[in-house]
Amino acid sequence: MKKLLLTLTLLFGFSGFAQTINGIPIQDLDVEYLQIIGSSVYMSSKVKVSIDIGQRTKLMSNNNDTARLKDKNGEVLVFNSIVDALNFMAGYGYEFIHSNIVAEAGENVSYYLMKKKAK
Repeated sequence: MKKLLLTLTLLFGFSGFAQTINGIPIQDLDVEYLQIIGSSVYMSSKVKVSIDIGQRTKLMSNNNDTARLKDKNGEVLVFNSIVDALNFMAGYGYEFIHSNIVAEAGENVSYYLMKKKAK
């Protein structure tokens, strides 16, 4: 009985920490490729990360066809560095393919193409 209780506690405890993109849990994404888009946070060493999975967005939206990673409470996740974000997505089965950096509005924006690892 103790093992069952411990198993249920762990199962439901970890399921509550689901990170999402457009409301979809990351582990449930049905995409082979995605792009991590990282930019610096003003007056901070942290990085803002958006994920482009090819999703549609509103025409007048300012998020450039990307979606912010959010925690179970809908709060935007902020990463210590772009490598932190790459490691985060690697934990969900994605591997790095290619990157480039583009200057946009006086800010360097990093683009990292990721591919889901073959099972």
